[in-house]
Amino acid sequence: MRVALGVSYNGQAYSGWQSQLSGNTIQDKLEAALGRFATHPVSTLCAGRTDAGVHGLMQVVHFDTPLNRPPSSWVRGTNTFLPADIAVQWAQPVPDGFHARASAIARRYAYVLLQSPVRPSVDAGRVGWVFHPLDHQAMRQAADYLQGEHDFTSFRASACQAKSPVKTLQRIDITRRGLGEPHPELGWSPCYWRFEFEANAFLHHMIRNIMGCLIAVGQGNQPPEWVAQVLAAKSRDAAAPTFSPDGLFFQGPVYDAAWGLPQRTAAYDWLP
Repeated sequence: MRVALGVSYNGQAYSGWQSQLSGNTIQDKLEAALGRFATHPVSTLCAGRTDAGVHGLMQVVHFDTPLNRPPSSWVRGTNTFLPADIAVQWAQPVPDGFHARASAIARRYAYVLLQSPVRPSVDAGRVGWVFHPLDHQAMRQAADYLQGEHDFTSFRASACQAKSPVKTLQRIDITRRGLGEPHPELGWSPCYWRFEFEANAFLHHMIRNIMGCLIAVGQGNQPPEWVAQVLAAKSRDAAAPTFSPDGLFFQGPVYDAAWGLPQRTAAYDWLP
């Protein structure tokens, strides 16, 4: 039978999703746990690979097994053998035609950013950080240039293996949350920003490169229309430096409702 899992993880301690010889990846830890529980080797395929330091709220994987166990058994049994910073959120049997990556019609990411004169502490590694205030309207105007179908070569890492740089960015939402008391010397309030992205697919480092550009605009270093010029240049050299992976969360894939899979998990709810 084919089983799909929803997996959440804190990516700080790992070298990304994809299996490596070091064994220090999310995929390596998950497959080892599944193998111990199932008592046979298990190979997984995921909806979207994440880089080192990037977190997952609902990574979806599928695997094939000769065992017929209830979904709750796969959740509890696999979690018994996983590190504390990785957890299976749900399990569900799926038809043989389901494929975690190929069946996805969209993918969603969130970037959480702390705007504060003081670096992160209790949320270190789970938020990006800027120490200058950001202009919401300017970033919103810049983001509008990126929505729709475009050639995103300027936002693509040199190591990207995607066959085409043309992607459809369906949504960018930017919200500010948790305004605190104004800093006594700087006169502006610390807060969290949440950037949400949804696209049919993403290129390697695409969101982190977009974040670098949006922050450059938000801090007043570039005007909003500069992002359109970066996009048109089709050159990585035209864009801002790649931003930190710390605040990047893979929210999960979007599937046709006919598959009957969850669209979110409780792991979403702690985000600012």
